[in-house]
Amino acid sequence: MGSLYQNLLPFVLLIVIMYFLLIRPQKKKEKTVNEMRNSIKAGDEIITIGGICGKVVKVKDETIVIQVGAEKLKFEMMKWSISKVVNRDESKNSSKKSKPVEETEEAPKKSLPKRLKKTEEDSAEVPAVEENTAQESPLTEEETEK
Repeated sequence: MGSLYQNLLPFVLLIVIMYFLLIRPQKKKEKTVNEMRNSIKAGDEIITIGGICGKVVKVKDETIVIQVGAEKLKFEMMKWSISKVVNRDESKNSSKKSKPVEETEEAPKKSLPKRLKKTEEDSAEVPAVEENTAQESPLTEEETEK
């Protein structure tokens, strides 16, 4: 009998170690993810497991309706497909805190030139551009002299 317990003791210890290292943390993480998914309300910004970012419009039992893109396209998704909830208040506060003091000062903005509208007169007066074959040629000056 004593040898039987000695043989089973390593297996029991292995199972206990695996429970505390693998199974227990996974269950805790799963519980927090389920709480996050069940606490979603309209107006929250989310990221799905597929990488789609959108704003929650309607919450149902097992599904949500999100609004995506500039066209405000709405579509229905399962709750289990939500990866992360991003609230606007948290994202604004975190961006302000993460910036060092030096970067908070406004840098002078570069003014870009305005595009000129082409008229028929301008397009007719465009001069022809001469091609410079010396720059385009892969041959060096010594090879061209030979």
